[in-house]
Amino acid sequence: MFVADPVQTSVSSHRPDGRMAARDPAPWRLAALPQTLDVPAARAYCRQVAARHYENFSVATCLVPARLRQHLANVYAFARWSDDLADEAASSAEAATALAEWRRGLEACGAGRPDHPVYVALADTIREAVLPIEPFSDLISAFEEDQAFDEAAVAIRYPTRTSLLSYCRRSANPVGRIVLALEGCRDERLVAMSDAICTGLQLVNFWQDLRRDRRAGRIYIPAEDLTRYRVDANALDAARASPQLQALMSDEVAWARSFFEIGAPLQQLAPRSLRPAIELFIAGGRAVAEAIERCGYDTLAARPTVSRWRKAALTAQAWWRVLTTPDRGRP
Repeated sequence: MFVADPVQTSVSSHRPDGRMAARDPAPWRLAALPQTLDVPAARAYCRQVAARHYENFSVATCLVPARLRQHLANVYAFARWSDDLADEAASSAEAATALAEWRRGLEACGAGRPDHPVYVALADTIREAVLPIEPFSDLISAFEEDQAFDEAAVAIRYPTRTSLLSYCRRSANPVGRIVLALEGCRDERLVAMSDAICTGLQLVNFWQDLRRDRRAGRIYIPAEDLTRYRVDANALDAARASPQLQALMSDEVAWARSFFEIGAPLQQLAPRSLRPAIELFIAGGRAVAEAIERCGYDTLAARPTVSRWRKAALTAQAWWRVLTTPDRGRP
């Protein structure tokens, strides 16, 4: 699942066959796909998908220089297509076929022969920013992994926290790595901080969406954690969380928060152009964690959300803190 919105508030729907529909409309329903491989048209399409898909992307991109916004739109359109090709398919078999074809398109893009409008735009970004193809391939691999679990009807997906983090490394961390690379930032220490932030966002998204994922046949809580707190998978079908599940969720939220602490210095050490957006996403992730805490760690009874007013305040705070904090990092 693509983790770019730490304070998403829309509700997913469910298919008759039990598969989860995409949280927001798929990108091919938001704008007409160009019929040619024209670069300007491809760029315009990616901008339309990014602008119409959800509000937080528009807010975040307004916090970065204009020269980066097209690149971010191209990356977002790629990630959204990758995710929704799996979630919007009528069956696991169709999802597997769609993802295989999408991966073939990425390989063609990497070879300089893009054959899809999204890849035409993305090829420009890869070339201009000198980006490696691996982060994009990693994202697809995470969606392929979800699809394979769906097809095999595997509910509890990861035995340990370490194995769940391996999934996060491919499903979330590539996004932060790509964004840093757009500004030429490849410092291993800063990349590790970015990875921590993205992992934290992925984890709070899991704990926020416990019921939604369960209904889709997906449980991201590591098996070892379920065992330690004596929580059976069937407990996730209840209308409310048991005391044991609430205690487990408290631990999982604390775990997610620890990653925000690890990544927090990036707010001052990243390239200046990226700091406001980084500030916003850390604050957004923490706000989701606080919302889960406020509901007593019971995300079965209701999905914790962050209000529009809170979102606006987070955006204002991101600007203010960046403008008033002494510069200790890169220009």
